[in-house]
Parts: sequence; structure tokens; C-alpha cells
Amino acid sequence: MKLFKLPSAQTILIIIAAAVALLTWVIPAGKFDTLFYDKDDVAFVLNSKGESIRLNANQTTLDSLNIKIPFSKFSNGDIWKPIAVPGTYMEVEGSPQGFAEFVKSPVKGIIAAADIIFLILIIGGLIGVMNLTGAFNAGISWLAHALKGREFILIVLVTTLIALGGTTFGLAEETIAFFPILIPVFIAAKYDALVGLACIYLGSSIGTMCSTTNPFSTIIASDAAGINWTTGLTGRVIMLVVCLVITIIYIIRYANKVKKNPEASLIFDQKEEIENLFGDLFSQESQKLTTRLRLILAVFSLCFIVMIYGVSQLEWWFAEMTTIFLVGAVLVAFIGRIKETQFLKAFMGGASDLLGVAFIVGIARGITILMEDGMISDTLLFYASNTTEGMNKGLFVNTMLYVYSGLSFFIPSSSGMAVLTMPIMSPLADTVGLGRETIVNCYQYGMGIFNLINPTGLILASLAIVNIGYNKWLKFIFPLMIILAVLIMIVLTALAYY
Repeated sequence: MKLFKLPSAQTILIIIAAAVALLTWVIPAGKFDTLFYDKDDVAFVLNSKGESIRLNANQTTLDSLNIKIPFSKFSNGDIWKPIAVPGTYMEVEGSPQGFAEFVKSPVKGIIAAADIIFLILIIGGLIGVMNLTGAFNAGISWLAHALKGREFILIVLVTTLIALGGTTFGLAEETIAFFPILIPVFIAAKYDALVGLACIYLGSSIGTMCSTTNPFSTIIASDAAGINWTTGLTGRVIMLVVCLVITIIYIIRYANKVKKNPEASLIFDQKEEIENLFGDLFSQESQKLTTRLRLILAVFSLCFIVMIYGVSQLEWWFAEMTTIFLVGAVLVAFIGRIKETQFLKAFMGGASDLLGVAFIVGIARGITILMEDGMISDTLLFYASNTTEGMNKGLFVNTMLYVYSGLSFFIPSSSGMAVLTMPIMSPLADTVGLGRETIVNCYQYGMGIFNLINPTGLILASLAIVNIGYNKWLKFIFPLMIILAVLIMIVLTALAYY
């Protein structure tokens, strides 16, 4: 059966942006007061009704605002973003986003997402230089020979390692760098590009969904809920293992089916097109893996090792990560004895190949800006928090799970979701006799499940790298999504009555 062809990722996002702009005319504008800790002046700043009020930075101030969070969470830097103040929601004068705001939103989004966009473009440039050296072709040929008959190890290894990055330090946006590198390896192993994409994207998604020590998810959400981040940790570790095993088995089943019968691939009609995206790696005669090429591959791999260490240990962010790949491109050119003109041509060509991905990231950020300017995010949060009144425990946890799934469309940032919603949502657990770690779990699992298909998240940008249609991804991921959702609902319900 021929799959229904959806529009391009860019068009899908523009349609969503138009729908969000229309919602700002329908949904009442509203705001919660917010509280921000100014570490320089050691004071709280309360933003209320358009005014900024400076308050003493101590536990008494937090208690007076009904914020059940220890002051130490602010003073030691665990909570660095403004948090919503419970019980302060009020409707405000509307700010509906008209046609002018709609058409400007992609531009605003590109400007706001400049950090990740430059990372993507610089990575593209590095890949262009690597392709010029022939190191990828030689390395892929060597790896395909080394794994012959044991290709499934690649699936287990890549998915597990990326999931570990996701659960420990929130490896997510950074995985954009892995797609152009690892997908050719999966293709060389006689799988299709969807297998490689799934290992990387699902590894990151499962890891962040079952976060354990992730400071941008578990820790900041627990802090904002007023509990220790280790509360509920054992259950999350168990869920990480179970969900990861299920995901790996699911990917291997599909991969084996494709390996036995290439026509069973959901993207079989794009086989040549996708292979040609990676510098014609599969149409060239294999190069010998010389010492020079081994050194080039070592430098390339070191870029990722340094990036991961910097993000997890040195508090690096996009500026530092981008610099690492830029320096890596120069070193590769030096080792490969590439002339300046050849280097610039290859670098610019590689960057231009990922320009479409960069625009997708920018357009998606523009949707968030439309919601912020239209002031509807807090309204959605307010009404969502009121839906659980009078519910029993089982219904409560499952409702919260899907409330967070729905909110993640409008607030795809895990840290943004945590600081905005936890002060409002976590006290709801008290009313039904559950621990606040239950809300943290619902937040993580709810966002994680919808993240598998969330068009305002990273999936469209990831698919664009290999020109895989969103409709084909939906067909691939939907059965797994149902399995994981049912598992999570059963576990949350059982824990609610445990």
C-alpha cells in the first residue's frame, strides 16, 4: 500500500505556526507571576502584573509565596530560570498574533535558535571536509567487514550509549551531529537509514524520557517540586532498562526484516537518493584505511568525546561545542593536506547540505515565540492543572501523563517545562495522597512519549537530515509508541496504589 505523502517538514511547521497564531485569538491570554533569583545581588525578583519587585532572598519569602522549594535550590544554582508562582494566574489583556507576527515568526525563531543553527552548519562543514579526505569511505568499509555477520551489535551499542548520554546529562540536540556520521555505517551493514536514525533518535528519547541524573530534566524538575532528585530514582532506572530493551528489540526486528528483504524497508523507494546524500560513499571503490586516514578519523572521533566531556563536566554549551567542530575541521584539513581553496569549498558545501535542517530548527523555535508573545502557554497550564480535581489516584496519574504530553507540544523544552509547571502541578499530588515524585515521573514520561513524534521537537530536523518523510516515521514508530505508552500507564497506576 502506498503511504500518504505529507508535505515537507518546513511546510508542516508553517501550518502548525499558522494554527498556533489562530489559537492566540481563541484562547484567553493569561500569566502567572514569576520569581527569579538574582545571584549577583542575592535577591529574588518577583514579576507581577508587569512590575518587578525585589524581595529578600530567603526561605521566608518562598514560604510566603506558597513555593515549597528549599532556598538552597536557588542559592546553589540548581534552579536558574524564573519559576511560576502558584495561585497567581490571572487573565491579562490579549495579544493575538496576526498575519505580520505569523510571517515574522520563522525569522524570529532563526535568530533565537542561532546557537544550535550554527552548530548544525559547522558540523555540516566538518562532514564536507571529512568526505573530501575519503576517511569516511575507508572507515565504513573497514567497519562493515569487521562486523560482518554481527551487525546487530551496532544497533545495541549505538542505542545504549546514546541512551546513557540522554539519561545522565540530557544528550538531545547534540545528537544532530551523529546522524550524518553513523547512518552511512548502518547502510553499509545492509540496513536502511531508518534503522540508523531510530538507534540515534530513540536512544536519546528513551534516555531523556527515563532520566536519572539529567540536570535539565530530573534534577531541575525535582528541585522545582521541592523534593530531592534521588526520590523515585530506583523506579526510573528500572524503567530505563525495560524501555531500552523493548526499543532495541523493536529496532532489531525491523532491521532483520530489512536485511532479509530490502523491499520490506519503509524507505526502499529512497534507497539510492539517501545513499547519495552521504558523499556517494556507497558508489565509490573502497579506499584502504591508511595511517593518515586513521589519524583523521581519530581527530573526528575526538571532537565528539571532547564535546560530551565538556557538556557533562565543564558546563559547556553551544558556543563551545561549535568551536570544537570548527577546530576539528581545520585539523582534519591540515592532516589531510587539503589546500585552502579546496577546504573552503568542501566546508561551505557541507554546511549548505544541512541548511534545510537549520531552517527547520528555526521555524520550530518561531512557533514557541508565537505562543510566548500570544501569552497562551500559562493559560493552557492553568486549565490543565484544574482537570485533575476530585480524581482517584489511578485516573490522576494517567491524566497527568497525557496533560504533560499535550503541554510538550507547546513547551518542548524539558527545563522550560519543569520550571514553569512543577510549582503549579506538584502540589496536586498532595491532594490525592501521592508523593511529588509521581508528578516528576508523569512529566518525564509524558514529554518522552510525545517526543517520539512531536513536530515542535527535534524529530522533523532529524528526519530532514536523511530526507525521510514524517509519514514514514509515524508508520515506523506508532506500534512502539503504543507499547511504551501502555507499559508506562500500567507502571504509574500500579505505583499509585503501591
